[in-house]
Amino acid sequence: MAEPYEPTGGENFDLRDVLLRGRKVGFHERMGLLSDWWSGRIRNRSIFVLRTATTMADREIQIEDPYTGDLKPMLMFGSNNYLGLTSHPYVLERVRKAVDEYGAGVGGPPLLNGYTKLHQELEARLSALKDKEDTVIFQSGYGANVGALGSLPTRNDAIFYDLYSHASFIDGLQMTRAVSYKFAHNDVDELARLLEAHGTRGSGDAFVGVEGVYSMDGDVAPLDEITRLCKQHGAILLLDDAHGTGVMGPNGRGTPHHFGVERDVDVVMSTFSKAFGVVGGAISTSKPIADYLRFCARSYMFSSSIPPATVAAVLAGLDLLEREEGLVQRLWDNVDYTGRCLREIGFDIHPQTPIIPLLVPQTMHMRKATYFFHQSGIFLNPVEYPAVPIDKQRFRISLMATHTREDIDRLVEVVAEAWRRFAFALDPKARTAA
Repeated sequence: MAEPYEPTGGENFDLRDVLLRGRKVGFHERMGLLSDWWSGRIRNRSIFVLRTATTMADREIQIEDPYTGDLKPMLMFGSNNYLGLTSHPYVLERVRKAVDEYGAGVGGPPLLNGYTKLHQELEARLSALKDKEDTVIFQSGYGANVGALGSLPTRNDAIFYDLYSHASFIDGLQMTRAVSYKFAHNDVDELARLLEAHGTRGSGDAFVGVEGVYSMDGDVAPLDEITRLCKQHGAILLLDDAHGTGVMGPNGRGTPHHFGVERDVDVVMSTFSKAFGVVGGAISTSKPIADYLRFCARSYMFSSSIPPATVAAVLAGLDLLEREEGLVQRLWDNVDYTGRCLREIGFDIHPQTPIIPLLVPQTMHMRKATYFFHQSGIFLNPVEYPAVPIDKQRFRISLMATHTREDIDRLVEVVAEAWRRFAFALDPKARTAA
């Protein structure tokens, strides 16, 4: 039996060291390495995850400082709550009504006892939003991706996926028997070569997996070109539109509508944890594919349904997308304004979406900068290795429709000061591109 791990001082190594060393040791030492690293980061006040909120999610929140215990107001620039729906009075009203009528939960999976009139209504509403015949509701976007990949392809098929695909898609690949091939990010030419080679082999179906909006860089897939390729080669297109739903296209209908190719995407995954601000996921597709998923996707069959209150929150969000024509536009106005302000202080940034990455220069002390943002009342998410490669570490700005110009001005002011203190003065050689 392996001996318990003795701590050695976690402040002397980083997470990369922990992961590399962990490959060579037993279970207890592997657990101890991470625990030791975590304790060292806390002692050095250089860990900023699991920050505890004491108010509802909004453009401004109150955080319990992890080191002092004080309650600290912060401007939230680290949330996927793009439309600010989590605190919208109409959403809260619909949620309260759903709890009164249906209770806190359903206590079972959809195929058995977990299917209410609200779930049925949401399926129909999402199908209309996405111009599809039917929709299947999952317990998370993660569950939707692994459910689709674990059930739709067979061992005779091939899956071609973007290098920057989300972890849920990558994990789904481990659940399929199909062979998989990755192509460089948004590289349509490489995808074309792979599909051409697959066609010459003449066996099995081809599946192509891409995202509408990529969460780390905030860039958009060229769906007009990708749908043409899929039609040309008879490939089935699986689109993860988690960050596109509620944001892209007219009235936030999604990235396919942004490009006008909604009829050419076979399977569209949406999530409720981004623009709708709650939790859950959905796949909108043809009626035959939807029915197949209901009976063959294990993450659908063997998980309880999302609570009626959550369903009601998404339905309320769909109502607001339809009724408040300026809701999505306010978000895009903030995107444009933030991009313009960042360019004025030296960043070569032209955002395509509400996700704006600030790549960290090699000279920046990222942990000190993170603490400075926190102390300045700006909630930003640092994205470090292993979530991204070491040379691609960044701070990720996530904008909301409810941010004011004053909020954004304060953000840009603190960004400029952080770069001045912890990297170098912004100049043409020091600009950070998105």
